[in-house]
Amino acid sequence: MALEAALLALPAERKPNVGGQAVIEGVMMRNGEKVVVAVRRPGSGEIVVRELRPFQSWRKLSKVPFVRGVYNLFDILVLGIKALNLSANLALEEQEEKFGPLEFTVTLVLALGIAIGGFFILPLWLTNLFASQSAGLLFAFLEGLIRIAIFLVYLWAITLLKDIRRVLEYHGAEHKSIYTYERGEELTPENAKKYETLHARCGTSFLLLVAVIAILVFSLVGNPPLLWKILSRILLLPVVAGVAYEAVLFSGRHAESKWLRPLIAPGLWLQRLTTREPDEAQLEVALVALKAVL
Repeated sequence: MALEAALLALPAERKPNVGGQAVIEGVMMRNGEKVVVAVRRPGSGEIVVRELRPFQSWRKLSKVPFVRGVYNLFDILVLGIKALNLSANLALEEQEEKFGPLEFTVTLVLALGIAIGGFFILPLWLTNLFASQSAGLLFAFLEGLIRIAIFLVYLWAITLLKDIRRVLEYHGAEHKSIYTYERGEELTPENAKKYETLHARCGTSFLLLVAVIAILVFSLVGNPPLLWKILSRILLLPVVAGVAYEAVLFSGRHAESKWLRPLIAPGLWLQRLTTREPDEAQLEVALVALKAVL
């Protein structure tokens, strides 16, 4: 409690950056190397907390500007899959771990394949169908519009699923609890509920930035044959992710700047699809996870 109080008392610019992710009936929170998942078991109502280990190999890369974007993106993907599996087991009160190394590897490869194929290769192929002779900048712009359209349709479609709505409510609870921490207030549901569910450092804003920055980066390639365009998208994806990550960090530190607010507004608007207003019980779970990582 003394450490928690000391962290809350720090000025906003000196506080450690805490981030999180909504999971099944709970929230994952991360503060540096410490990662925890807090889940409320539907049957008993008990809040269970478990710790996860982040990706440790080549850890020094997480401090290198632009390179850290790619490293942390992979780290977040690995942790996210582990957290979702752990939360499912906790929520269903499973006693045995059924997600071994093979299952994890297959899930990770599928996730990467769907992300690259659905949000990078598919828009490229569709654009090439009707604009194959366009100039490089125009081609990249049309490709980017199609990519953003696919992304928006995907987000809208998943919000129609009942179980996903619960996850979106926990996403809102995660943001509200982090706002409470950043404002230096006591970590209680009463304090957290007054804050909004939209946050500048959200992964949703990051993904939108990836789509926008990709237009600029991919336009540099011009309009070569389709195979070269496919290879360029895959090879330049780390560059896009690195730049987008730095942009999200910068916007998170200067979210209150009047000149920056219009630039981050689209990412915040998009979060109206990916967050919902949580109830007090969900806020309690998010705050338990937050206290555990502090």
